[in-house]
Amino acid sequence: MEVLLSIAVALLAGLLMSRVVKPLKLPAVTGYLVAGLLIGPFVLGKLGVEGVGFIDFDKVNVLKPISDVALGFIAFAIGNEFRIKQLKTIGRQATIIAVFQALAATVLVDLGLLGLHLLMPDKINVADCITLGAIATATAPAATLMVVNQYKAKGPLVDILLPIVALDDAVGLVVFAVSFGIAKSLVGAGAVSIVSVLINPLIEVTASLALGTVLGLIYTWLERFFHSRSKRLCVAITFVIFAVSLSMLHIEFADSQVEIGFSSLLVCMMMATVFCNICPSSEELMAKTDRWTAPLFVLFFVISGAELDLSVFTDWVAVLVGVAYIILRSVGKIGGASISSKMTHCSPTIQKWLGITLLPQAGVALGMSLTVSTQLGKDGAVIRSIILFSVLIYELVGPMLTKIALTKAGEIAPKEMNPPHPEQKRHR
Repeated sequence: MEVLLSIAVALLAGLLMSRVVKPLKLPAVTGYLVAGLLIGPFVLGKLGVEGVGFIDFDKVNVLKPISDVALGFIAFAIGNEFRIKQLKTIGRQATIIAVFQALAATVLVDLGLLGLHLLMPDKINVADCITLGAIATATAPAATLMVVNQYKAKGPLVDILLPIVALDDAVGLVVFAVSFGIAKSLVGAGAVSIVSVLINPLIEVTASLALGTVLGLIYTWLERFFHSRSKRLCVAITFVIFAVSLSMLHIEFADSQVEIGFSSLLVCMMMATVFCNICPSSEELMAKTDRWTAPLFVLFFVISGAELDLSVFTDWVAVLVGVAYIILRSVGKIGGASISSKMTHCSPTIQKWLGITLLPQAGVALGMSLTVSTQLGKDGAVIRSIILFSVLIYELVGPMLTKIALTKAGEIAPKEMNPPHPEQKRHR
């Protein structure tokens, strides 16, 4: 009962808050996140009433499977953008920009925080700087996709943005594994080798793409046996949930340091990519899947808001380093996107506005910080606090900046005035 009540309250809070932020011309995503904060452990949760708000973070974590499935559908939707016909025109550009802007953010955060380390070596060490630089690569696809869908944004910027956000995850996995491996060697936390630093992350990316390909082929083959719209939609939902669950597998080999893991984002993205390129009716089915997932995405962002830890504001080191991290990462993302889009001869509009749309950061970064906190102890806890602070700022401000960038780029059309109802005409 408590879980169902929490889901209902979360949905209602998200919907009501989306009405509150609408007159302020803020994206609905921002309203959902604020709703999550309000029903989270630091506001309504303090009342201690089960179901009205989340009393503690353990109650929020009960709903984690909903967030996992929602991320799977987000990746599935982004995979639909990797159509061969479209990739022939923007594939090279998207790949170069995705890699360049991610590495630019990493390098700038590394250098900037290392300078901060020289000023206050007892507050932040070299391992922290390198790890935070790696986490800076990650971009949250969820907030970006929700803004694009809400405002029905269309144009060259959106066409190249979604593939870049998807590729960003693969780049981030590799960069994080390498940097975190170096960081662990610096603090002496466990054995570090070429296998753990380079081989395992490459295996994860390759294995995820392979699993997604197999699932995409099976999905496409099975889908042809169902003809009604409802059953075909059920097949799509089944395979996304199936892909997310299989992505949680983790295989370790006892006689070596080799591990096989999967990224649910990459698996679901690849599954959709295979499906949309070989199934003739994929566009129609993907459109129906998008409509079905609306309440799921509302829940995802409300839960994400409830997960934001306001206690980080009590740690001045986390706030100070967090502010530096946000500024450095933002400059790296915006500057890296601008430079690489010029290198690949993108339009001036893309060069100017692409970087701002890459600022949101959430799930992947939080997952990386959780890995760090469990393996580095005290040092990991510092990094976790810094990322929690930055995610809080990015998630509240990022969607709004994405909307502004897409509007300035001319890819969000102003809403037309609704024509008056015939009854209203007669009574004038």
